[in-house]
Amino acid sequence: MHIVPLRMALAQINVTVGDLDGNAEKIWTAMREAHQAGAHIVCTPELALTGYPPEDLLLKPGFVSANLRRLQWLIERSQELPGLIAIIGYVDRDEDIYNAAAVVGGGHLYGTYHKHYLPNYGVFDEYRYFQAGRTAPLFLINGVHVGITICEDIWYPAGPLTLQAHAGAEVIININGSPYHAGKRHFREQMLATRAADNGLIVAYLNLVGGQDELVFDGGSMVFNEQGRLIARAKQFEEDLLVVDLDVASVFRSRLHDPRRRQERLELHPEAVPMIVVSAESTSPPTLDGRPLLGSSQRIEPALERLAEIYAALVLGTRDYVRKTGFSKAIVGLSGGIDSSLTAVIAADALGAENVLGVSMPSAYSSEGSKTDAQQLAENLGIQLITVPIEEIFRISLRVMAPALGEGDHGLAAENLQARIRGNILMTISNKLGPIVLTTGNKSEMATGYSTLYGDMAGGFAVLKDVPKTLVYELSRYRNSLGERPIIPQAVLEKAPSAELRPGQKDTDSLPPYELLDPVLQAYAEEDRSFEEMVAMGFDPALVERVMRLVDRSEYKRRQAPPGVKITPRAFGRDRRLPITNRYRDRPEGY
Repeated sequence: MHIVPLRMALAQINVTVGDLDGNAEKIWTAMREAHQAGAHIVCTPELALTGYPPEDLLLKPGFVSANLRRLQWLIERSQELPGLIAIIGYVDRDEDIYNAAAVVGGGHLYGTYHKHYLPNYGVFDEYRYFQAGRTAPLFLINGVHVGITICEDIWYPAGPLTLQAHAGAEVIININGSPYHAGKRHFREQMLATRAADNGLIVAYLNLVGGQDELVFDGGSMVFNEQGRLIARAKQFEEDLLVVDLDVASVFRSRLHDPRRRQERLELHPEAVPMIVVSAESTSPPTLDGRPLLGSSQRIEPALERLAEIYAALVLGTRDYVRKTGFSKAIVGLSGGIDSSLTAVIAADALGAENVLGVSMPSAYSSEGSKTDAQQLAENLGIQLITVPIEEIFRISLRVMAPALGEGDHGLAAENLQARIRGNILMTISNKLGPIVLTTGNKSEMATGYSTLYGDMAGGFAVLKDVPKTLVYELSRYRNSLGERPIIPQAVLEKAPSAELRPGQKDTDSLPPYELLDPVLQAYAEEDRSFEEMVAMGFDPALVERVMRLVDRSEYKRRQAPPGVKITPRAFGRDRRLPITNRYRDRPEGY
């Protein structure tokens, strides 16, 4: 039994897919910092060396070979850090490739763990690339039996963790690239606490942090003791090095009082759970007044509440998409409405006010209030605002196209023309000055097709693509509650939503009220509920049919939209893959 703690460092780092040199340097920096902190083990996230998810880069043999060369560089450098063992996420290769974790230290590769359960749902596509692991090795590190698992492996009650636990594991390290959506943290915590308590061991959960295309990884790495109690938590949505002293002796004491292990009969084959000795002798971490820091208090960062968490995800996702794709500045079209206001605020928080350009493009239908609100928002944020009126361009365009459009009211065509003129202006400024264009449409609009192709949908990144309209208001009020004064003008929050493309226009002319629309969208687009189920939930049948029709016929538009931050359990895009050409309609006859 070990009376001294095992000191572990969880390196919650923000890596970039494909940046093998930069990622290797980040891992090496984390290794050095962990060594300076006296850690016995430092862990890095799932596929930290390649970035996650690398997608079809994994189909390039040269990419896989380059990732192995960087791993070898880290193995060689590890001899400079005596006493430290590093767990490094990478892609392994033999006759196939594996999502793997290497156990490295003292210039040696001691062993490798291959991920068993390969997720193939939602945003995950790992069966497309990887072979599943077959063994669940135990590593004796500093005299402690340590099991390693990767992400999905720990979600299965009878997975590799159970094999490792019955073979004598005292600590389980679970390295992750687990994408964020609102509410997921609670599920994780419940699951991890259950795994720790049911198996009578310490679970150290390390998550990636940062944005990758539409995904955001929220960090929030955690450690649970053998009783299922949270003993440490890292920051959310930030890089962090969480150093934890693990009281391994308490695992043995707890097992002495737990008869369940004596009653269970699990036949273990030695080849399924091989034992790999790294360091059998235990050494103490740094002490306080000559005494080991056994049972000392650990760092538990406070968990963010719902709106703070979602807002942080949007800021991080926007910042990383813009910067990792090579941009440094962004352009936002400011209409004076709620969506463009929130988009501009998120952009300023993500990139800095000096890196955001607002463009006001009023027409004859733009209200004085909207123009004033756009100006006030820009002043409150401290961003540059330029005004490019579109009325003359609009009139000339209609005159030039008169032979094709004919006489009279041009209706929707004229409305969409205004949006496309604005899109052209923004993209032209982007071409000249270099910033990325951030579109401002929300999930409610994306779902129902209340948007214009090559108009308000034109841009490089859709910040609010997965944010329903009602949540846009909640987030705006939340952001206004921060700081000394509100940023978004109160008039923006109070006025009725309108595209202002014709006199007196309101969103409710084309859509149901958002407080009625958004719950139906959640039930249909996120939860796949049928017409009958939604009616049984209390929704008006005519409303349900209308919303389903709008969603179904707008798939072609959504396929042409830029990527945007995923914050709900099911976002449009990877999460929801429906054919564009599709005649199936899930509603009874008569609708």
